[in-house]
Amino acid sequence: MVLPADQIQDHLRGVAVGLLTPFDEEGMIQHKKIQENAQTLHNKGVRTFLATANISEYHSLSQKERIEVAQTAVEALPDNACILAGVGGSTSDAQELIESYDANDIDGMMIMPPDHTYIHEEGLLQYYRELATASERPLIPYVRGFDPSVEYLEKLTQIESVIGVKYALKDAPKLGAGIAAGDDDVVWVNGLAEPFAVAFWAEGAEGFSAGVSNFRPEVGLELFNALSDGNWERARLLRNICLPYQRLREQRGKDNNLEGAISVPVVKKGLDLSGLHGGHVREPIRSLSEEDEHRAERLYEELDVKINQIIG
Repeated sequence: MVLPADQIQDHLRGVAVGLLTPFDEEGMIQHKKIQENAQTLHNKGVRTFLATANISEYHSLSQKERIEVAQTAVEALPDNACILAGVGGSTSDAQELIESYDANDIDGMMIMPPDHTYIHEEGLLQYYRELATASERPLIPYVRGFDPSVEYLEKLTQIESVIGVKYALKDAPKLGAGIAAGDDDVVWVNGLAEPFAVAFWAEGAEGFSAGVSNFRPEVGLELFNALSDGNWERARLLRNICLPYQRLREQRGKDNNLEGAISVPVVKKGLDLSGLHGGHVREPIRSLSEEDEHRAERLYEELDVKINQIIG
């Protein structure tokens, strides 16, 4: 059973956890482990899931694999869960994927950041309009990797099928300006996880995607409750305990000069350490070096202690 748009928006006003894609040593997807991760996270209180998302290694999956992973999530979770699935690529490929997701009861389509080197704001808006013709399911554009104008953000909210925007730019004033200019019936989601939850909430975001909360969801759920209650002191405290592990995600790793290269394997390591399933990664992502594995283990231990002290 798919959720109506207003219920999807209610889910966006919360913590959206990514379902990472565990691969075995040969690069094959371990669907049973996706199911187990989803069910464990649901049992811990998560109700909004991002399948085939950026953190799910969307760009390393084929179209067929994306559909199969999304279907695995639907089969694993009960009707009270909201499942959003990643969509991207050319207009025709994206429409084809949306149609397949629709047939598999995906609730909403999270449109991935544009992967073109050269884009035009009006062209990108038209891209979303064309995708909206493929299904009646709502769209949640993911704003990341480019620096749009406030006018663009305003027009984005005016597209009929757009019910939410996942905003992942390190520019809180632009977020606030976009929210002020845009339509009131669109839900804005912080796409930069716990480190930006407090600042973006103050600008008008009503939910956030998970970082540390992908494997320790109690942190994100408590942080959301603190923000909802206006308990800024507790919200900052919960935000702060996430920072060391989250900052590791921003690092380059071994033999590399690109920022954030170890982001996905660091989260997968967190899944493994918490008793969930992280698994291997696919190219162009690389596994953690031995040194970074040890750093992740040390930071996870520190995180675990702080969670037990603050949340119990």
